[in-house]
Amino acid sequence: MNFKEELIQLLTAETGLAKDEVSILLAVPPDPRLGDYAFPCFKLGENAPQEAGKLQEKLKLPPFLRKAEVSGPYLNFFLNQRVLAEETLNAIYKQAKNYGKGKSTGERVVVEYCGPNTNKPLHLGHVRNMALGSSMYKILQFAGNTVSPVNIINDRGVHICQSMLAYMKWGAGKEPDKKSDHFVGDFYVLFSKKAAEDESLNTEVQELLIKWENNDPQTRKIWQKMNEWVLAGHEQTYKRFGAYFEKSYFESKYYEQGKELVFEGLKKGVFTQDAKTGSISAPLKDFNLPDKILLRGDKTSIYITQDMHLATLRYKDFKFDRMLYVVASEQKLHFQQLFKVLELLGKKYAKDMYHLSYGMVHLPSGRMKSREGTVIDADDIMDEVAVLAEKEIKARHQDIDGEEVQRRAKIISLAAIKFFMLQTDPVKDIVFNPEESMSFEGETGPYIQYTHARAHSILRKARTEYQLQVAPHVNFETFNLAEESAVVKKLYEFPEAIVKAAETYKPHHLAQYLIGLSQAFNEFYHKCPVLSEEKNITKARLLLVDSVRQVLENGLNLLGIEAPEKM
Repeated sequence: MNFKEELIQLLTAETGLAKDEVSILLAVPPDPRLGDYAFPCFKLGENAPQEAGKLQEKLKLPPFLRKAEVSGPYLNFFLNQRVLAEETLNAIYKQAKNYGKGKSTGERVVVEYCGPNTNKPLHLGHVRNMALGSSMYKILQFAGNTVSPVNIINDRGVHICQSMLAYMKWGAGKEPDKKSDHFVGDFYVLFSKKAAEDESLNTEVQELLIKWENNDPQTRKIWQKMNEWVLAGHEQTYKRFGAYFEKSYFESKYYEQGKELVFEGLKKGVFTQDAKTGSISAPLKDFNLPDKILLRGDKTSIYITQDMHLATLRYKDFKFDRMLYVVASEQKLHFQQLFKVLELLGKKYAKDMYHLSYGMVHLPSGRMKSREGTVIDADDIMDEVAVLAEKEIKARHQDIDGEEVQRRAKIISLAAIKFFMLQTDPVKDIVFNPEESMSFEGETGPYIQYTHARAHSILRKARTEYQLQVAPHVNFETFNLAEESAVVKKLYEFPEAIVKAAETYKPHHLAQYLIGLSQAFNEFYHKCPVLSEEKNITKARLLLVDSVRQVLENGLNLLGIEAPEKM
C-alpha cells in the first residue's frame, strides 16, 4: 500500500483542494517526533492553526494512521507502525527482486551516454558519464519504461587526425604492444608534444583531414586500422565496467547529414542566411539564447548539424517518448540550442529531450588535460582501486585464496568507483579520491556492500546454528523499538526513492537512500540482538534483516553495483 498516496486522496476529499496541490503541500517533517507526514493548513483559511484543528476533528483516520496531531499551522500524521511493518515486509518478501518496481508506463526512453573519441582510451570523465548513463538506464527501466541505451562514437575530425599523423610519422607501422586504445592514445599525446615544438604539424593535420574527407585510400586505411584498435580497447573497458549499449552511432557516417534539415528550416523561414558569407543560422535571441550557425558558408556541416540529424534518426529508430543525453555541463548551451532548433523545425519530439548535465571530475592534484597526458584513464583508475581493495580484503581475511581475493576486489572496487560518481548531484563538480572511495566506513559503495554482507551473515548463522528460516508469518507487534521502526520506515520509502531518481534523472537520490538505509540498519544491528531466546522477536527481526538484504541488493543493482554475500 502507498500510504502517502492514500493520505493524499483522503486530504483531497476532505479539504476540497486539488490532488496535485495536496501532493505538493504534504511533506515529511524534519524531525521524526513530529510525525511521518505534515500537512500545512494555510490554504484552508486565514487562521491556519484553527483550520488544522477543524481538519483534525473532521478526518476519520484509516487503520494505517495511528493519530493526527495539530502542531501550530500543521496537521501531523503518524503511521501505525504495526500496519506499516506488516504491509512493507510482506511486500518485500513476496515481491523480492521486484520490490519497488514500477508498473509499465508504455513509454520508450532512449539514453545516450559515453560518447568517446577514437583517438585515446576512456578517461575518468567517461567513468562518471558511464556510471550516470548506465544507472539511469537501469532506474528508468525498473520504473516501468522501455529503455534503449545508445552511444555516439566521435571517430572523425582534427583530433583523430592528430593521433593518425603521429602514428604515420613516428609509429613505424608498429602493431599495438599494449591495450590497443592506450597504444593509439600515446600517439595523440606525442602529437601534442611535437606540435608544441613544430607548428607546421598543425597544417599537416588539416591537410590530412581534407584527405580523409576526400576519401583518400591510404588515409582511410590508416584511419580504419587505428579506429578498430581504439574501439576494441573501449569494448574491453565497457565490459569490465558494466556499460551496455543497444546501438552505437558513428559520427563518420552522419557528419555530413542534417543539411536537409537546415535547408528545410531556411525554406520555412525559421532560419536565416547571411548575405555576405552564405552561412545559415538559427536566430535564437528571442529565446534568450545566442544565435547558432547551422551550416557554414561553404556548406560544410558543424557538430549541431550532425546532432539535428541524429535526433531525427533516433526518433525514426526508436519512436521514443523521451530522449536523455548524458553529456558534461560544458555542452549545456549546445543542447539548449539544439532542442530549440528542433522545436523551430516543428519536430514533435523536441519537447521530450533532456540534457542530463554533469560536472567535471577533478583529481586531488587538479584538473586533467588529455593533450598533456595528465588524464587518468578509466582502466588505470579501475586497476588502482582494485589494488586498494585487494589490500583491504587481505587485511581482513588471511584464509582466502588469491583467485577469491581478486574476484572480491573487482566487485568492491567497481562499487567504490561507481558509488563515488553517483552519490553527488550530477550538476556538481567532484574530486575523486581513490582511498576515500574504498572506505568500508562512511558514505561509500563498499560500506553499503558490507552492510548487505552483514545481513547475509546473520541469515546464514540463523540457518546453520539455529535452524531458522525467514518466513512472513511473524508477530508484527514485536516491532516496538525506535531502531526497528526506523529501518521499517526506510524500507517503505524505497519505491519513492526510485520514483524520485527516475523523475529527476538524478541517481544520487537512490544512492543517498541506500546510505540512509544502511545507517539505520547498522544502528539496529548494534542495539537490537537478532538471534535470541525470544522466539517471536527473533522471527520478526530475521524477516526485517532479510528485507534489508533484499532492498540493498535491489538498490545496488540499479546503480550497476553487485551486492556480494561476503566481504
